[in-house]
Amino acid sequence: MSLHIDVLTLFPRMLEGFLAESILGKAIETKKLGVAVHDLRAWCTDKHRTADDRPFGGGAGMVMKPEPVVAAIEQLQTPGCRRIYLTPDGTPLTEKIARELSTQQHIIFLSGHYEGIDQRIRDLVIDQEISIGDYVLTNGTLPAAVTIDALARFIPGVLGDEKSLTHESFTGRFLDFPQYTRPAEFRGQSVPKVLLSGNHTEIEKWRHEERVKKTRLVRPDLLEKPYTS
Repeated sequence: MSLHIDVLTLFPRMLEGFLAESILGKAIETKKLGVAVHDLRAWCTDKHRTADDRPFGGGAGMVMKPEPVVAAIEQLQTPGCRRIYLTPDGTPLTEKIARELSTQQHIIFLSGHYEGIDQRIRDLVIDQEISIGDYVLTNGTLPAAVTIDALARFIPGVLGDEKSLTHESFTGRFLDFPQYTRPAEFRGQSVPKVLLSGNHTEIEKWRHEERVKKTRLVRPDLLEKPYTS
């Protein structure tokens, strides 16, 4: 059974083009992945479809109300589904988390907005909170898109070349190696000779050395992590 994802957001049109294009669009078209995007205002019961209100205790901004969000999740959820809130104060998204999410049968992503959501939503209907980085966006719809894209790559058949999963950044402890294609020379810069040699042992050695070199320069913290095969 393929993974089905429901996305709850106040801005459903932000995902329309994203979900229709490239590898992700093909995965949805071939039913390797199912994604449904829902407008949270559909669960608002007042005539103005109010999804937010002023925070108790004062302060800037607005807070998303619990009634429509809880109603939406309770209507969409299935036994054993994963209910995830995208928020800057969540657990950082990693390759390990993306891979684990790809094995689920049903995920509900809640995209926050304004100053966040009423804490009771988190307490009642959220299983996991995920952040895509140490910065704040205007809403959680883009983080939902990023997380969907990251996990989709681990669903069998989504990538045309499954080998690409074993050579990319954050697989193990190293960032990716430099890539080159035709032409062999461009504006005075040449492709490294080893890549043109046909010697696959030397090519793999060069690629490993380049991965280590870049990781030491850009992300030395990754070298402190345990090795992942």
